Amino acid sequence: MEDKSNVYFGPCGRCREAVHSVDGACRAMGQIFHSKCFTCSSCCKLLTGKPFYTVSGKIYCEDDFLYSGVHPKLEICAACGHLIDDHVLQACGMPYHPSCFCCVMCGQSLVDLPFTVDTQNNRVYCISDYHKVKAPRCAACKMPILPTEGSTDCIRVVSLNRSYHVECFGSEVNLI
Repeated sequence: MEDKSNVYFGPCGRCREAVHSVDGACRAMGQIFHSKCFTCSSCCKLLTGKPFYTVSGKIYCEDDFLYSGVHPKLEICAACGHLIDDHVLQACGMPYHPSCFCCVMCGQSLVDLPFTVDTQNNRVYCISDYHKVKAPRCAACKMPILPTEGSTDCIRVVSLNRSYHVECFGSEVNLI
């Protein structure tokens, strides 16, 4: 049995040394950090799991960003194109108004919810809508092959480079 207690994730975004699962790691701004390296540029407070802000590539805790003279340039919301003069939500390396960070399909707010990004089009989706748009389609019924409710896994049959629901594959074989 393989020991997964020391899995390599990549280089730390701050110190550039290897990050392993046993190191205590966090992911932010599209990078992986040792938890001990993800700190405020001013006060060195640990920021894992806490609100933080970035200005000119530097990371700041909420107190230093708001009250210690760090004067950020005004950000433009990636969704609506308007200036952000209050809280900036950073996601996928882009600034958003928290109210603008929504699924492009259903409009549901994605603040504090799992989401995924279509990196080819830089579009943000709730998990459900991403599956609906990107899931393989059944060659028999043409419907997307999705996980069952409450699950993250789905079963599909692939035959001759065509995807099928399990129940549709049986009926397709009977028609041949």
